[in-house]
Amino acid sequence: MTHKQLALTDWEFRACGEEKWFPAVVPGTVHTDLLRNGLIPKPFYGKNEHELQWIDKKDWEYRTILQLDEDWQSLTVTELNFAGLDTYADVYVNNVHALSADNMFLAWTVDVKGLMRAGENEILVKFRSAVKEDLPKLEHLGYDLPAPNDQSELGGLQEQRISVFARKAPYHYGWDWGPRFLTSGIWREAVLSGRDAAAIADVYIRQDEVKQASARVTAIVEVDTPETWAGTLRITAEGQEWNREVTLEPDKGTVELELVINQPRLWWCNGLGAPELTSFRAELLENGAAVAGAEVKTGLREIKLIRKPDAKGASFKFELNGVPVFAKGANHIPNDSFITEVTEERYRHEIASAAASNMNMLRVWGGGFYEEEDFYRLCDEYGLLVWQDFMFACSMYPGDEAFLANVQKEAAYNVKRLRNHPCIALWCGNNEIDSAWAQFEENKGWGWKEKLSAEIRETLWTAYEDIFHRILPEAVAAHHPGMEYWPSSPLRELTNDIDQHAVRIAGDGDVHYWGVWHGIEAFENYNVKVGRFMSEYGFQSFPELKSVLTYAEEKDMELESEVMLAHQKNGRGNQIIKEYMDIYLPEPKDFRSFLYLSQILQAEAMRMAIESHRRNKPYCMGTLYWQMNDCWPVASWAGMDYYGRWKALQYTARRSFKDVLLSVEAMDGEKLQVHAVSDLREALAAELVVRLHDFSGAVLKEWKQPVQLEADSSAVVFAVPMAELLGGSGADQVVLVASLLVDGALVERKEHYFAEAKELKLEQPALTVAEVPGSGGLSFTVSSDVLARGVYLTAEQEGIFSDNFFDLLPGEEKTVQFLRRGGVTAGAEAGGSAEAAASARLEAGGNDGARAGVEAAATGAGVVNGAKAGATGAGVMNGANAGAGAPDFTPAVPQGLEVRSMADYVK
Repeated sequence: MTHKQLALTDWEFRACGEEKWFPAVVPGTVHTDLLRNGLIPKPFYGKNEHELQWIDKKDWEYRTILQLDEDWQSLTVTELNFAGLDTYADVYVNNVHALSADNMFLAWTVDVKGLMRAGENEILVKFRSAVKEDLPKLEHLGYDLPAPNDQSELGGLQEQRISVFARKAPYHYGWDWGPRFLTSGIWREAVLSGRDAAAIADVYIRQDEVKQASARVTAIVEVDTPETWAGTLRITAEGQEWNREVTLEPDKGTVELELVINQPRLWWCNGLGAPELTSFRAELLENGAAVAGAEVKTGLREIKLIRKPDAKGASFKFELNGVPVFAKGANHIPNDSFITEVTEERYRHEIASAAASNMNMLRVWGGGFYEEEDFYRLCDEYGLLVWQDFMFACSMYPGDEAFLANVQKEAAYNVKRLRNHPCIALWCGNNEIDSAWAQFEENKGWGWKEKLSAEIRETLWTAYEDIFHRILPEAVAAHHPGMEYWPSSPLRELTNDIDQHAVRIAGDGDVHYWGVWHGIEAFENYNVKVGRFMSEYGFQSFPELKSVLTYAEEKDMELESEVMLAHQKNGRGNQIIKEYMDIYLPEPKDFRSFLYLSQILQAEAMRMAIESHRRNKPYCMGTLYWQMNDCWPVASWAGMDYYGRWKALQYTARRSFKDVLLSVEAMDGEKLQVHAVSDLREALAAELVVRLHDFSGAVLKEWKQPVQLEADSSAVVFAVPMAELLGGSGADQVVLVASLLVDGALVERKEHYFAEAKELKLEQPALTVAEVPGSGGLSFTVSSDVLARGVYLTAEQEGIFSDNFFDLLPGEEKTVQFLRRGGVTAGAEAGGSAEAAASARLEAGGNDGARAGVEAAATGAGVVNGAKAGATGAGVMNGANAGAGAPDFTPAVPQGLEVRSMADYVK
């Protein structure tokens, strides 16, 4: 029994029609290969994006030469496997056409038994320009399909928006946070495989019923055998073994075997328990010896989307193993414009950052791609639920037979590829298309259909229903039974009438609220614009100075410079930031100060939104801000920039997503309320201390009272009339501090100001940093002589602080640690492009208590998580599951530590 496999990694490339070949990296893209060979400038620097649009107008070809020994000729099956081809490609084996590909999101396999020979063999892959391939489709269609994020003008195509015709990552055509780089290339691994025996092609562990007492699952094993085969299928897991005698006919077939595991180790999301993973091994036995085998790892859990009618509409909440989950997280976009530049270490940093930020869910947004295996594996290991969009966003799509057949194959392939991952909580058809089109309500949505004839409208809606109401839900039902399908985000409910579209906030479905930012509404509207599940909302900021300097020079340091506008993809985005800053914050003294204040502004907006959503629990049961990450260095909605550097938003999210939250709300200027929100699964007895301070730190008023936080609850725990609270104090001269203590230890604290930051009378603080005795320099305190707002710590190494962008009252000390990003050598810096970022890739390993370590270093935050961990395992951050290696965030002595505050950046 012989199985052979040869990874194809030695490639070269050139533009079709040219003579010279250049070395290529596979997996890779033509852009990164051109960059490595010095043939183009750094794509992300300055305005270079604009100068590189010629690349997608050319055809490109890749070739490899491989030597095969005589053994290959004796094998019954020889197959060439491409896990990903981007996008329109023809494959030739020894000058014979073997395969045509037309979908980036599919794997491609072709039988090459009759084409390969002993000795030298050539494999040639020709990539046709997506632009040249799809322009004729638009011309043939005769009318434009809505695709507002397609930056066709930048690509030299004027208004010819062709992104909808290719099954290719939509963001490659540009988005309102990303550049236009239409890549080509062999973007996932290429392998030649051969065998003369049966092989296990797929193992699916269908979870039929999972309870604490037992888990009933079915192992569905897909076997590919070149000839009739008889033997035993054996499944092993958790020290148990199951067997079935089988006879298999030639070609592919499936065998099912029911399994029962008593007292299963359940998979929980971050905050509810440990994300236990269970390995299942399938083997084909012949005369007692294994001739083929495969292993999959999954988590045993029951995940449901509960949409139950109530007095206010209908709920929209996830339930894991019978426990309601308040979803806390963000929207994930691709980590790079050039997908193959994203290493496992970069994925690990993102997922570890999400877990350390107390998140339990990421939404894989529909304008990117079905993510790499590393992403989902890490979400499994760190306990992050995944809301998974299919790859359709903000566009209307063709409905011809070939396009629909392509989508059908894509859906089946990707559902099957991802279905064993316990992190998958939901399959969603698309991003924003139902509400943008608004079929059943005129003059709503984005104004698309009103520009079209009745005939075209009917054609496009029929295509929409074919894809999102038939093909995609059928794929989920067939290949991932029991998993919920949601047709579009946002959506109220699939009613086929005016109540279907989420064009306004209602009492059902999920909501994308963009009144703040796109609608230029006040931040305070976050307090009233609350739906059942807030799956998008956001506010922009710039990355930090170190990141900006990777794409700009000193002469570019102006808000409206050509380079700053080239790295702002949302039209008036830079001016919108300034307009909001003028409302809420003091005037920055220069552009570098503007960068810092933009992050303070963004963080404050998101704090208000998150707190409002959590206060409204259980009416609202989810908050996913836009967005977690960036695909290039840019001003955007991200909380973590392209280089993985945490913005103020990321620290604010970590504080706002803690299991126990205090939120202070001023009710119409008449009354002040303190809300306590708990995501704990057990009640918590605590003491609430509310103090009113002047800016010298003096306590003007104080209240103390016991509070009982019920499990999984939100409640007002303190209220006082504003007149009584302030007395004769000026609103611009005092701050309220609410603290929650458990057994005398600080669990949560929140400051509340009575005037906007620009109206506060702040003095220049003298900030003092002192090493904590006995810490070896790993812990230090920060203190101030006067009120210091937005205290900002920086270090030369790549990493995060246990807390940052915090306020300090005079006389207080804040204990902080610097946590070096896993595996990074001191002083390592990321560069200004995909190439430079690759040179500074960061070695990472197991989580080793990322969240617990970060929380414990923050003021008192580890108390609740520590207590909870003892009861539910929530405080254990999957160190064993995440694998061996360096911790994600390692305490280190910060080199070049600098401490500033808002006063250093304002006039």
